[in-house]
Amino acid sequence: MARRKPDPDQNNSTLSFEDALAGLESIVEAMEHEQLPLEELVACYEKGSLLLDRCESVLQSARNRIELITLRDKDPIESTEVPAAARSTDISSPSADPDDSDDNDDIRLF
Repeated sequence: MARRKPDPDQNNSTLSFEDALAGLESIVEAMEHEQLPLEELVACYEKGSLLLDRCESVLQSARNRIELITLRDKDPIESTEVPAAARSTDISSPSADPDDSDDNDDIRLF
């Protein structure tokens, strides 16, 4: 399957992991096999550094999500005491626990 080249004008923070990685691979390929002038090499290095940061950011986000899922799945209190129907509801709404009104400003993941 042919890879599509990432749009060079697209903001790095909106690139998918695959597009950022493809762009990084094409930069490395060009830097290794082409006779580029110094200025162009430095520009490629700078762009590659930004793409690498994007890849690392997406990977770290994925790691964090996996850790949260793993912790949630291993939590014996949640899995034994809270019915499945209750876990799937939005507990961040004020009506979820009327006695806990001062915690409504807290950020909740689950």
